[in-house]
Amino acid sequence: MQVLNRPLLPEAGFIRLPQVLSLIPISRSAWWDGIRQGKYPQGVKLGTKTTVWRVEDIRALINTNR
Repeated sequence: MQVLNRPLLPEAGFIRLPQVLSLIPISRSAWWDGIRQGKYPQGVKLGTKTTVWRVEDIRALINTNR
């Protein structure tokens, strides 16, 4: 039996882009394009250079693509 070594999501809170991309195996540019097209959830700006995503939104995205 093969066990997937995926990072676990916290129950609630926010995660940054590297954590998102460790769960959804696409490139950074594909992620940002997907946001512009409405395929992926919008992030929450914490500052001029910091964007995070709600764990609930990422979990919903993963569950809809299974």
